[in-house]
Amino acid sequence: MDQEQEHEQPSSSSSAFRKRILEHDDDTDAYHLGLLPPEAYDTSKRIKTYDFLATFDQPKRETIVISNSDGEEVQDDSESDDDERSNAARTLALFPRNQQEERHKNIARRYAARIHNASENKNNDVVIVSSADDKINDADVEDEVDDDSPTPFSEAIKAIQERAERNQKRGIVEEPPVWISKRNEKDSVRRRSCVPSLQELSLNILAQHSDAVVSLDCVNDDFRQRLSNLLCDSRKMNCYFLELLLIGVPTQIRLKDCSWLTEEEFTNYFQTLDTSELEVLQLDKCGRIVTEHTLPATLAKSPNSLSKLTILSLTGACRLTNEGLRLLISSATELRSINLSQCSLLTWDSLDILADSFGSVLKELRIDDCILIDVACILPALKRFKQLQVLSLAGVPTVSDKFIKSYFIACGYNIKDLVLKDCVNLTDASMRVISKHCPGLRVLDIMNLGKLTDLSIGYLANSCRGLRTLKLCRNPFSDEAISVFLELAGKTLEELSLNSIKKVGLLTASSLAKNGQNLHTLDLSWCRNLSDNELGLIVDSCLSLRSLKLFGCSQLTDMFFKGHSNIGTRIIGLKLSLLFQQFESITL
Repeated sequence: MDQEQEHEQPSSSSSAFRKRILEHDDDTDAYHLGLLPPEAYDTSKRIKTYDFLATFDQPKRETIVISNSDGEEVQDDSESDDDERSNAARTLALFPRNQQEERHKNIARRYAARIHNASENKNNDVVIVSSADDKINDADVEDEVDDDSPTPFSEAIKAIQERAERNQKRGIVEEPPVWISKRNEKDSVRRRSCVPSLQELSLNILAQHSDAVVSLDCVNDDFRQRLSNLLCDSRKMNCYFLELLLIGVPTQIRLKDCSWLTEEEFTNYFQTLDTSELEVLQLDKCGRIVTEHTLPATLAKSPNSLSKLTILSLTGACRLTNEGLRLLISSATELRSINLSQCSLLTWDSLDILADSFGSVLKELRIDDCILIDVACILPALKRFKQLQVLSLAGVPTVSDKFIKSYFIACGYNIKDLVLKDCVNLTDASMRVISKHCPGLRVLDIMNLGKLTDLSIGYLANSCRGLRTLKLCRNPFSDEAISVFLELAGKTLEELSLNSIKKVGLLTASSLAKNGQNLHTLDLSWCRNLSDNELGLIVDSCLSLRSLKLFGCSQLTDMFFKGHSNIGTRIIGLKLSLLFQQFESITL
């Protein structure tokens, strides 16, 4: 009863304190926020994670102190900072009362949305764990506000919509452009007589009989790479051919698949390698062979042992740790490009290691699917790479709009190649920042970002007129938006992927036919709204087209396959065709 009376009768003293103790069934704080996240209600705890909202109970009082025990009060001593620090573990919140109630509520709403979970410490105090975005300084992020001024993209979309409405009112049905096959008898003869080059035949024969090759001394690096790729793709790479690649003083070693190589074999063959002239080292899918124990005996024998190495790729090195990376970096002092994708043990410290050594010279960085890397923690290190032109963060789960804003506003002016595939938390706000602050962007991969809308396509169309490669797979973009983008910025495209964009149809096909003169690679797999007429129009109009992927397009018939006249286009994904041979011939 005494506590209730104290609770009901406010003190007139300016230094008065008020103590409020929460019981198990006390949910009065929900009044100030409405519904809170489920994790905010931990009914097994006497003190809840939203106790810091208690300041709203008496907005006219000077100070409210929330206690964490039934018999103790937390004393306020503004002159003793040390005492406050010592009691911080027990005190949940202490708020000045000279601010307006509405401002307090707004602040509370903002912080409540950031709560991920709460855990108890030894003193039964509740610790609020914030999200990764809280580590990014708000002062580094500039507000991006859309204005309503018309843009070329918005005007074009508006014109399409108005024309459709006008035709609908008048009952007019627009006739699609009709494709007329240009195939003639000469084209049929040329198709039948098209044979692989002598170089292609030679490579295929060498790949089939690699065990009979005795030396690669007179073979240039390009031919070695292509032969190595063929052997890796066909799973015929072995220790015998690897030894041929390592003999002498090689300048490039490229192995796109090292999954067949054991740790013992790696140590035996690479410990005798002369790395004095090595400029490119690619050991992809290297699995368990690259560790901090094998590196000192193989690649990192001594400081500067890789003094001429400029390109390093170690994808899938599942046992490579930060210390192993430090060893490798101490030997390779001239790196300009590094690929550490799928290195699952690397943490944010690895970026500090790289930035300390290559902050002013590194141009390419790929850390796809490095699940232990928190982008909020690596942001300061990323900003130290002053010359970075290629950045790949595909599949990194912590990439967010806030990170994109903070980094690209500060460092986006140099970026030319950007991969954000599978960063599923990104929205249109990120695309606005990228299009505005990356004027030199040439390659953009934003596959599988389900939160994007046509606004993102509009930002790219208005600002990124120099794109050469664009990958939009599995995104919910409309036929109209893609069509307008191609009209505004499609003439420079050389590679375009629209795989699994269900709404792609006649408008996109017409724009591709008009603006795809430079297009050499096109992926329209699973675009089932495209008929023989639309595909024929595209292929016969895009004369530079060399590769067309049509997986899942079962609606197409021989009218297109045998009717188009572009004999230089190789179609991949046909029924009853040898898939490996199709890809193999393209890589050659």
